[in-house]
Amino acid sequence: MLPIRTSRPALAAIALTVSLTACTAQAADGKPSGTGSGAAGAPPAKVTVVGRAAGSPVTVAASGGTLTAVRVVDADGGVLEGRTGAGGTRWTSDRKAVPGTSYTVEVTSRTAGGEESTTRSSFATPAPGKVNKVTLAPGKNTTVGIAHPLSIVFDLPVTKKADVERQLKVTTSNGTEGSWGWVKDYSGRDRVDWRPREYWKPGTKVTLEADLDGTDSGGGWFVRDYRTGFTIGAAQVVKVDLDAHQLRLERDGRTVRTIPVSGGTPGGDKRSWRGTAVLMAKEGTINMNSETVGLGDAYDKDVDYSMRLTWSGMYAHAAPWNAAYFGKANHSSGCIGMSDENAASFYASVNVGDPFEIKGRETKGTVAEGNGYGAWNLNWEQWKAKSALG
Repeated sequence: MLPIRTSRPALAAIALTVSLTACTAQAADGKPSGTGSGAAGAPPAKVTVVGRAAGSPVTVAASGGTLTAVRVVDADGGVLEGRTGAGGTRWTSDRKAVPGTSYTVEVTSRTAGGEESTTRSSFATPAPGKVNKVTLAPGKNTTVGIAHPLSIVFDLPVTKKADVERQLKVTTSNGTEGSWGWVKDYSGRDRVDWRPREYWKPGTKVTLEADLDGTDSGGGWFVRDYRTGFTIGAAQVVKVDLDAHQLRLERDGRTVRTIPVSGGTPGGDKRSWRGTAVLMAKEGTINMNSETVGLGDAYDKDVDYSMRLTWSGMYAHAAPWNAAYFGKANHSSGCIGMSDENAASFYASVNVGDPFEIKGRETKGTVAEGNGYGAWNLNWEQWKAKSALG
């Protein structure tokens, strides 16, 4: 995963009502500036900022007149756009106020008699106590396989899941049906994935607009928005039959490669997982140490052509030390092993995001949603039920 980070978080909302009439723009004679056909000396409309708390829209109200123009600008010159309602007496920003930010509010109002006046004021939201940051996958502008979800992992807990999910917008180039689902990442952190109903169609372009700036996650504030996008590549599926001790690579529904393999040893913790796993990363040559996955001192070696399938340590990789068992028996410590030659060509053929559909009688269970990308092991109704928005 390529992290896209943020900075700045939370604070309790503050319900303050601030009159801006004291800031009325003054003409040279000391009277409120204005034009119109109203009676001379008529009081201007009273303008009040009634909503200015972090995590809520900025709201401006007028009494004794209507709002004709409202401009809210933050300290960096960013403008909060908004709209007027309630017969012209109330204006609400489209976006929320962000914690730890100062705002200037300039309002032009008009009385029933046509007298206009301008008021100016400013306010600041308290600095956030905690900032929630995110990691997005897949990486921006990448091309991935047909099973890769759009995945967001949060640094801090998300207790206001519905509020966060409402700020996430996924757009696809072909109207792909999909849904967000909340899972617990293998790291223990909160995570939300957007998965299509079926595998992606090759060529689909996917974009995410995460308008999180000013949103309280319950565990921390977001203080920026996120934009990312990726493309779906070839329609490839890897089918692993641990009972037959073979792997098949299918492209566009046709088998293009069959490879003899050896899976996890039956009867204990060295068994492989079953179900659909998604190729998370092609890691090349890495050191594998069994103690890191709770298997004691079973192994400690450098392994070539390593392809990660789960966070818990299941890979497909070259395993020349296990050559006697390829195509004959499952005798690994949980991974899917093959010869150096087959591993090299297979490694070059598969893409991050390709699904590995694994079956076999002697396995230790189904890949969980948060152990890598296990969302495909839930049916569509089960997955949709994991959305915080119903």
